[in-house]
Amino acid sequence: MTIEALSTAEGLVKAPLIHKGKVRELYDLGEHLLIVVTDRISAFDYVLDPPVPGKGSVLNGLSSYWFEQTAAIQPNHVIHTEVERLGDLVSDPDKLAGRIMVSRKAKRIDIECVVRGYITGGGWRQYQGNGQVNGITLPEGLRKNSMLEQPIFTPAGKNDVGHDEDIPFEEMAARVGLALAEELRDRSLKLYEFGRDYCAKRDIILADCKFEFGVIDGEIILIDELFTPDSSRFWAKENYKLDVEIDSMDKEPVRAYLAGSDWDKNSPPPSLPQEVVAATTSRYEEIYRRLTN
Repeated sequence: MTIEALSTAEGLVKAPLIHKGKVRELYDLGEHLLIVVTDRISAFDYVLDPPVPGKGSVLNGLSSYWFEQTAAIQPNHVIHTEVERLGDLVSDPDKLAGRIMVSRKAKRIDIECVVRGYITGGGWRQYQGNGQVNGITLPEGLRKNSMLEQPIFTPAGKNDVGHDEDIPFEEMAARVGLALAEELRDRSLKLYEFGRDYCAKRDIILADCKFEFGVIDGEIILIDELFTPDSSRFWAKENYKLDVEIDSMDKEPVRAYLAGSDWDKNSPPPSLPQEVVAATTSRYEEIYRRLTN
């Protein structure tokens, strides 16, 4: 069966669209929010064409799965994920099945809570420069993709446009207050450790990940998404090596295609070939299968 890609839910939802991100769309239901996860895919701050069939369902399904798994250790914003309960608010339920999440409204804390268990990606580039990551001094002699002795908390200031800004913990504390900064750090590390241990049982390495939090009536809750290929770096255990660029279980086929093209990253990107789209769909389906059985 061919999966039909969803590029937008506009016109399918009879509620005000209040935010359209690179992948998610937020609709105002009054007391609650409706989050629709589309199949749009982005790279280097551009939304690419065409969308990747099934990607949104995987992201939404994984977030829903993880929110349920972690609810006992960290409250979250989820109310339900059943499109049937939306009734006449949705004109074509079949197109949105598996893609929606009705959530409590929270005041977002404008910090991206990043936890790194391995030194790779942007953390590795920082370490190469000065031996630190977000102001945290790490041991000398680490190699690319080395597992850290203890996971580290490396926050970023959220920007709705462009890249988020890596900041030291002290800067985060100055922005949100020391008590809240410490609370978010501790909760993030606890969540990472849960996800790392869970993934390890399925022969997957959770190299790093990011969380977003909000506040409802003074309570800190987890929002947005959780342990998805868009918010976490997953490595298949069998592919783990030092000193190389490990093929991560996400949109790596898209990144590889763009890196091999002559695109200058400053103009509209080229359309993705069908084989790249298909390979990316397979990646998302594979990580979903391995994580959820």
